[in-house]
Amino acid sequence: MSGRGRLKCVVFLGILLVAVGLYTFIFIPSPTAHAQELTPQQRAKLQSEYDQLQQEIAQWQKVLDDTKQKKNSLQGDVTLLNAQIAKAQAEINQRNITITTLAGEIVQKTKNIATLEEQLQQGHDSLAKMLREKNEAETTSLAVLALSAQSLSDFFTTVDNIDSINKKLQDLFDELRGVKVHTQAEKDALTVKANAQQDAKHAVEATKAAVAAAKTQKNQLLAITTNQETEYKKVLAANQAKAAAIRAALFPLRDAASIQFGDALQYAQAVQKATGVEPALVLAILTQESNLGANVGQCYLTNDATGSGVGKTSNKAFAKVMHPTRDVPVFLTLSNTLGFDPHRQVVSCPIASAGGYGGAMGPAQFIPSTWAGLAKRIASARGVALANPWDPQDAIAAMSIFLDDLGADAGGYTAQHKAAAKYYAGGGWATVGQTYANQVMAKVADIQKNIDFLNNL
Repeated sequence: MSGRGRLKCVVFLGILLVAVGLYTFIFIPSPTAHAQELTPQQRAKLQSEYDQLQQEIAQWQKVLDDTKQKKNSLQGDVTLLNAQIAKAQAEINQRNITITTLAGEIVQKTKNIATLEEQLQQGHDSLAKMLREKNEAETTSLAVLALSAQSLSDFFTTVDNIDSINKKLQDLFDELRGVKVHTQAEKDALTVKANAQQDAKHAVEATKAAVAAAKTQKNQLLAITTNQETEYKKVLAANQAKAAAIRAALFPLRDAASIQFGDALQYAQAVQKATGVEPALVLAILTQESNLGANVGQCYLTNDATGSGVGKTSNKAFAKVMHPTRDVPVFLTLSNTLGFDPHRQVVSCPIASAGGYGGAMGPAQFIPSTWAGLAKRIASARGVALANPWDPQDAIAAMSIFLDDLGADAGGYTAQHKAAAKYYAGGGWATVGQTYANQVMAKVADIQKNIDFLNNL
């Protein structure tokens, strides 16, 4: 390749690096309004207050533990509620300190990113200038340089200058790569802190709601004097009746018979020990999927070669009931294993607006290929030989395991919201899955209230 050809390649690659490599940035969360960077003294004070609150929380937890044996008596329950309220308030104060600390750290990270991006912009300007100089120098042939030079010394000086530009370019490329990596690391760290701050704020609001409910319950109990223990027994009986109603309430499941809420909760709690995923999230998604089932409908696979089928009740023809190569073979194998008729087993119909395939199975709505990848883990978690997607307990275990894979085990609002969005939309979670996730998280809050009520009896 000629010197000019090499030059064009170098210039093209340089411009490509500038256009693609140096300006690929992710969204930067804005810092908390009015937040300021914390001084070392402020940080130390907050840490001291945080540690003190941690001790206070531990003390109230001990009161709670000691009082549990006195439950189902008027004084015992009032004492228990007092301890719950005090502990919850201490947790709110502790999380508020965390929020303040994170706000200061977010401000610092934002400043660091701004400085790094300024360095990248300056590097970009320097790079453009040096590429122009390189282009001007190398477009002149060595013969012309030799003839135009006043002396041999001038000629070699010019050549040395070209080599010097090349060296500076290489150094600048290396420097900008390092700055870009550092910038990305700062942005990743900022995202983590912003998510942690959002989780803490959501936890504060949830705990405030729990405190308000506990205070209301406490005031109701205090309205009963110690000479009215009989009246208290009526309150206790009413609470127990409410708990029984919650447990007995039918919990809807998509493409399967409804089960009692108490059973669904028990199944989710059992697998939580292995996955760490909160039962309220699992049950919320099951509820959301059941609601979706009314709109999507039920289908039968009729053509193994094409994956087409018909609606269960409408007998309407559908072209994409199941993916013919990815899912149909797995579905047929599963039918042989579990002993069902593959052409009379309900699966989800395709969603016309989404343009994809149906074929999702059971309450948890896994397509056959995804279920096959989880089947051994589900069976192991359940202690059974075979996992059945239409079995409520298997479906709940599968959902908890899958949500664990999606990051829901980290806990907190943002992790659960993201996992719910991914559960529905996969790679399109950041856009397509947001409405679904918002609806799920609203259900999580309602379901958690019932779980808390049952746990506090």
